[in-house]
Amino acid sequence: MAGLLLAAGAGSRLGTPKALVEFRGERLVDRGVRLLADGGCDPVIVVLGAALVPVPGAEVVSNPDWATGMGSSLRAGLRALPGRAGAVVVALADQPLVGPAAVRRLIGAFAAGACVAAASYGGAPRNPVLIAREHVAEVAALAVGDVGARPFLRSRPDLVTLVPCDDVGDPVDVDTAEDLLSLQRKGAGRPAS
Repeated sequence: MAGLLLAAGAGSRLGTPKALVEFRGERLVDRGVRLLADGGCDPVIVVLGAALVPVPGAEVVSNPDWATGMGSSLRAGLRALPGRAGAVVVALADQPLVGPAAVRRLIGAFAAGACVAAASYGGAPRNPVLIAREHVAEVAALAVGDVGARPFLRSRPDLVTLVPCDDVGDPVDVDTAEDLLSLQRKGAGRPAS
């Protein structure tokens, strides 16, 4: 099971690339790699763009088109998947409170027969998302502009297995300095493992 972390954006509302932002003493990109690895993914691929930095424990893929939006980063990451990967779990670097148990649950859903699985919170699909190899090309074809797998998920609801993850993390995004400060201030619990 491969893991794919999208971390290429410039973080324009944050004033710095999100991959480099520190949360609880750890860069968001490193937290994302740990999320996927601890959740059972190997290898872990990280797509970078605005900031190209070494990322221990991951294969880094550079997306020269990162400024066009998340779609190009998703496509770059999916192209880098090893042939042996039967599926990929896609996560976002700006969701530091998603826990590895969410990734394990998606992998469990795949083992039980799901070909597409999305972590759900409050009954709504969010990230991370698992995509079986046979759907990778279609996901990539629909990932344009600043959207990732959402167009695919909406066009193929019959394929999507929702996996409840409310008890193992929070999908809150860090988009602004205020978001980051709010998370740090409230001392939100660490993601469950």
